[in-house]
Amino acid sequence: MNQFPSRERVEHIREMYPVGTRIQLDSMGDDPRPIPRGTMGIVVGVDDAGSVMMKWDNGRSLSLIPGEDSFHKVDAEPTEEETIYETGRTAEQLSGTD
Repeated sequence: MNQFPSRERVEHIREMYPVGTRIQLDSMGDDPRPIPRGTMGIVVGVDDAGSVMMKWDNGRSLSLIPGEDSFHKVDAEPTEEETIYETGRTAEQLSGTD
């Protein structure tokens, strides 16, 4: 039987992994189609069950489950795609050709 984490636990996860945080996957639990080890992505949110919703650099969007999946934050400059996602600006606007 799966139990949902407390509200406090979910808020703690949200504080640890705010939207825009870069993550690198170390290993994924028991998923039938796991994200490959070493894949990087960006946090797009944390749902009410405490899952870290991801947009992976390989185009997938599978969430992470803290305590089941192994992953870590990566300090890196955001990619152009991340900057577009976070700011809502187009590539042309970012490059100044707009």
